Formats: sequence, structure tokens, C-alpha cells
Amino acid sequence: MDPLLDTTWLHTLRLIFEVAATAAFALSGVLAAARKRLDAVGVCVVAFVAAFGGGTLRDLLLDQRPFFWVRHTEFIWGILALCMGAMLFMRQRHFEPTERAMLLPDAIGLGLFAAVGVDAALAAGLPFIVGVMMGVTTGVFGGVLRDVLCNEVPQAFSDHRPYALCAFAGGWADIGLRQLDAPAWMALLACVLVTAGLRGLALWRNWALPAWRV
Repeated sequence: MDPLLDTTWLHTLRLIFEVAATAAFALSGVLAAARKRLDAVGVCVVAFVAAFGGGTLRDLLLDQRPFFWVRHTEFIWGILALCMGAMLFMRQRHFEPTERAMLLPDAIGLGLFAAVGVDAALAAGLPFIVGVMMGVTTGVFGGVLRDVLCNEVPQAFSDHRPYALCAFAGGWADIGLRQLDAPAWMALLACVLVTAGLRGLALWRNWALPAWRV
């Protein structure tokens, strides 16, 4: 494949992943805010923070300005539309937001944002371990801010089921495939599948990390 075409395809795939991750985390933010019975403004604020928090911190650490959602203002309009649509749907259908309902978009967003974070760091020429940690940061931080705004101990730290560890494993899956000269798109996809898949398995099988004992 022509290197220029390959680069363009990779950039497009990364943007698609970032759009999907932003929407997934925004939806998790809507559900979290609805569980706390926040008003429409509160729901939008929590959704924005969940959707943009991880990517903004990533761009800060990588010194990438303007931030990704400033470069693509359609993200802002999209999240506003998603918030309005989700609130109307839940009111009309009398949908009761539960913690379980948050888990699917949260797991998908974790995998997608982790892949984008790893790819962005490696594109900047940073070491592998920094790339993996950037993937973890991008995937986890939005959810942490979401839970803090909802006056909850962040789920990433409190439910003892692997969360950041899943993104860490997904990041190394990405790195491993790149070292084997696999196409970059395959490495990105592997990071998403490993991260979201491990998180899904952890929830399904109720795997738990060791906790402090008093």
C-alpha cells in the first residue's frame, strides 16, 4: 500500500475511534448524571467531562494544541445532540438508569480511547511504556472525572474489578503487534478488542483485584 494512503487511512481510523469513544463516554456520563437526578445542565456537564476529560489530559501531556475537541467542534455539537436525545428517550420510555446500564458504553469507550492514546503517543515518537501509560490515561481519566462530579468514589479504583489494568494490557497488545510489523490499523483494533474484551470478561466473571484488608 502507498505509504501516504496508509497514513491517511490510519488517521481516519483513529478519528473514527475517537468519535466512537467520545460518544460512548458521553453516554456513560448521561446515565451517571441521570442516576443522580441532575437537571439538564448537570447532565450535559457530566457528559462533556466524561467524553473530553481523558483526551484533554492526553493532549496536555503530549503538548498538542488546540485540544482534539477544539480542532473538531463537531464533537461539541454531537455531544449536545446526544445528551438531548438520550434525556428525551429516557423520559419517554421511562428508562431507569442503573449502574449496569453504564457498564457497556464505559467498557467500549475505555477500549477505544486506550487505542487512540497509545497511537497518539507513538506517533509523537515517545517510548513504548509512555505510549501504554498514555493509553491508560486517555481511557481512564474521563470516567474518573465523571464519578467525582457525581460525588462517587471513581469506579476505576473502587469496584476492584480490573479497569485500568485492562487498558494497560490492551496497550501492550498494540505495541506487540507493531513490533511484529503488523499494520497499524490491526494494532489499533487489537488494543480496542483486548481492552474492552478483558473488561467485559472481568464484569461477566466478576474478577476482582486484591483489596486492602483492615
